[in-house]
Amino acid sequence: MKVNVTSSNPGLKSIFKHPDQIITMDANFLISPDRSKHAKYCFGFPKFKEVWLDPIFVAFPNLAIHEAVYDELVIPSVQSYIDSQINSTPRRLVVHQDEALTPEEKVLRDSIEEKIFPLTKYEPLLDNKEDCGEVKSLAFIAVKELLYFAANDSNAIQLVEKAEEWTTGLDNVQAIKMYELIYYLYKMDFGDRQSLRILYKYQYYLTPYEKKNNPEWGQFVEGMDILYPSILNED
Repeated sequence: MKVNVTSSNPGLKSIFKHPDQIITMDANFLISPDRSKHAKYCFGFPKFKEVWLDPIFVAFPNLAIHEAVYDELVIPSVQSYIDSQINSTPRRLVVHQDEALTPEEKVLRDSIEEKIFPLTKYEPLLDNKEDCGEVKSLAFIAVKELLYFAANDSNAIQLVEKAEEWTTGLDNVQAIKMYELIYYLYKMDFGDRQSLRILYKYQYYLTPYEKKNNPEWGQFVEGMDILYPSILNED
């Protein structure tokens, strides 16, 4: 994925000011990445939980996933962790359920899904799992007028950022990238800073292509600092 440090994200600016807003996550925010074909190690779930999951659940009190994303979480360790967030008191994770939609909202949801799915690998007639979570999530939050979809998938992000050009019906949704929240955690002192640097490198600065096209960690932080100076300097 291309890391953008040339233009700011209004959604991230808003989250800096109001981190209690609802942020709906894609499955790739919750499943530890395995890029072992490009590295000598795998970012296993225990480390991913420590470095990424625990900090975001502390930093953001209103995280959510769609039920279709929940169904994608088939790894027992991930399931157990997510269930603990859903069942905690107070609840740390909300599950969006389509049965909560009114008949009118379901019609609108179906209309948006019809616009989105041809741009993905999801096939409604087959009800396959690939890209199902992102299609269902995006349609739901668009209908419910929820603002933020957090993802680490280029195509899912493009569905939002090219909403007008691709006529996806997602014009009011804002994409939040994983690297933006890595930066948020780093600047707001959630989690271990050195570990966040390692996670950034593992996700965005591992392959020759990424090293050519993405900033290394120091350049990344410096570039993001330039984009969000007023936010970081506010009392």
